[in-house]
Amino acid sequence: MSKVFMGVRLQRLREERKLTQAALAAMLSISPSYLNQIERNQRPLTVAILLRVGAVLGVDPQIFSEHDSAALVADLRDAFSELPEADTSLTEIKKLVENMPGVARAVLQLQSRYHMAAERAAALESQFDDGNRGISLAPPSVDEEVRDYLNQRQNYIDELDRPAEQIGDSSASALRARLEQHGVTVLPSEDSGPARGRRLYDEDKKILWLPQALTESQQAFQMAAQLGLLEHADTVQALVQAAAFSETARDSARLALSNYFAGAVRLPYRRFLQAAEDCRYDIELLAQHFGVGFEAVCHRLSTMQRPGYAGLPVFFVRVDRAGNISKRQSAAAFHFSRAGGTCPLWVVYEAFSHPGQVLRQVARMPDGSTHLWIARQVHSGPAGFMAPGKSFAIALGCDISQAHRMVYAKGLDLSAPDVATPIGNGCKVCERNDCPQRAFPSIFSNASPTGRSANRPSP
Repeated sequence: MSKVFMGVRLQRLREERKLTQAALAAMLSISPSYLNQIERNQRPLTVAILLRVGAVLGVDPQIFSEHDSAALVADLRDAFSELPEADTSLTEIKKLVENMPGVARAVLQLQSRYHMAAERAAALESQFDDGNRGISLAPPSVDEEVRDYLNQRQNYIDELDRPAEQIGDSSASALRARLEQHGVTVLPSEDSGPARGRRLYDEDKKILWLPQALTESQQAFQMAAQLGLLEHADTVQALVQAAAFSETARDSARLALSNYFAGAVRLPYRRFLQAAEDCRYDIELLAQHFGVGFEAVCHRLSTMQRPGYAGLPVFFVRVDRAGNISKRQSAAAFHFSRAGGTCPLWVVYEAFSHPGQVLRQVARMPDGSTHLWIARQVHSGPAGFMAPGKSFAIALGCDISQAHRMVYAKGLDLSAPDVATPIGNGCKVCERNDCPQRAFPSIFSNASPTGRSANRPSP
């Protein structure tokens, strides 16, 4: 492992427990001067001391990991990029995140509130401009709040995953029978109206309405999700309260947790992970074996981080043709920019031109990190002529050091530097000035779409 210099985090833990340096040093069986050097980042936190810290202070040593740091660094860089006069370097941002993650998150919360206020101001301005007095201000987006919570937990929720694994038979008929034990009746709903394509639960009548167009596998997933809200309501509520979600995000958080439970029921952890290892993470084989879709397998693979029995750490993304990212989960240190969009050279967008095919790409980020990505288009929606459908591209990636564990690395020379395609976090925050696909200048350079200096007039 790399050297961990996070002395301020350790100092904060010590002060929260009202311990002196001498007292904590004695508990860790080290000298006070050694502890003082660690807190001042003059010495790194070794594995042995990390384990002792976890034992004596009752914390998970993962709080000193760099998993969450990568996302925080990228988010902070985006935030500071909105202030052209801000004199902050990448090194300073990394130091802030490593030593004071609480301050870093507070900066992001301030940015989020600023954006919320700006959006509402724009809505009010629009209201007065066009004379429409009935305009309603849209509530702030809660997707990022829920997504950040899941990523901070490496997308693994042990409190729900283990109970889900105990259910056993996850077929639609078995789950329907289990719901009936709770007095719940499952009925088909019409595929029209505002609730099209969604499950609806009438708590008073104990009726679960499911869209007629759902496949048997999709019906099983929705029934499992409702089952989680019935049998583990206290656990879900405790998780939501502990995470301190905003009031507008609580319902979305409950939905995300119920869907997590459903995925864990349909793809039970140990059996699914063993199957994945046996077939070297061949997604189509796994989908066929468990009777689920390509996207469901990719989504579940991004959650396989049970302590002591973890799977391949992967990144999972779902995008549409317009480049909107509707799902983004990372079990490792990878993060796409929120403000800068995504890169047109990324293989996920190529998937729309090759329906049904699994594409692969070795891609290198500007910081030198390299990953193996696979992508495939997926389509869903009701059957029938001219019936509305949904089309997405699904991408799954892992660090190049772990790529040999995937069947998709077969035939690729992972060590050849010219194999990797240079991609970035999006034009706004990408430093690659020589990129042929650049749409507009990076805020970190003087590059322009034509290759001229942005500060120099064109001839």
